[in-house]
Amino acid sequence: MRVVIIGGGRVGLQTARLLVERGHDALVVEHDPERCEFLADEYVATVVEGDGTEPSVLRQTALDRTDAFLALTASTDANLTACLLADRLADGRLRTVMRIVGEDDAAYRELVDATVDPERAGGRMAANAVETDVRTLEDTAGDVEIAEITIREGAPVADRTLADIALPRGALVVSDVSAGTIAGPETKLVPGRTYVIAMVGDVADEVVNLTRG
Repeated sequence: MRVVIIGGGRVGLQTARLLVERGHDALVVEHDPERCEFLADEYVATVVEGDGTEPSVLRQTALDRTDAFLALTASTDANLTACLLADRLADGRLRTVMRIVGEDDAAYRELVDATVDPERAGGRMAANAVETDVRTLEDTAGDVEIAEITIREGAPVADRTLADIALPRGALVVSDVSAGTIAGPETKLVPGRTYVIAMVGDVADEVVNLTRG
């Protein structure tokens, strides 16, 4: 897969590294000349110097041969502009991904294929490092959160099957990680075992309380 990344800062560089490690081709567009020199010395991806919100610069990136377009600068407005321009220049064939900086992504979901928030991801990792029995795996579209939760001894749901408990509306036990099985009505929530649970944000606290006691 060929990927064009707008923004060669820390987020853009790390993303390029990961994609290249996974066997993809990456091209990075960066407006700062000194940063371009640094990126070139890293030998991670092809580097184009220029403003990623300018059509003339985007035309240099061979969008007709590109599969995905990631706008990862520190400006939400610039990222949106770049994605919309690239999508137009590529006749809608690109998968567009934009970085959101300090904003709710709800306003952007209909305009691009996906949004990312590195600060929120960093916060999730920090919270995971503190809590050993609740580990957020992913934020999905909308307000749905997917987490691994370990059942504590004495919790309200401990040693009960899913058929026997009433989880709040907006919560779903997906699988028993410890047993490696998909959850069903007969699945018992055993203390010490870990389960994947999908939940809408406003019921997350209630779900955690039920599994902790």
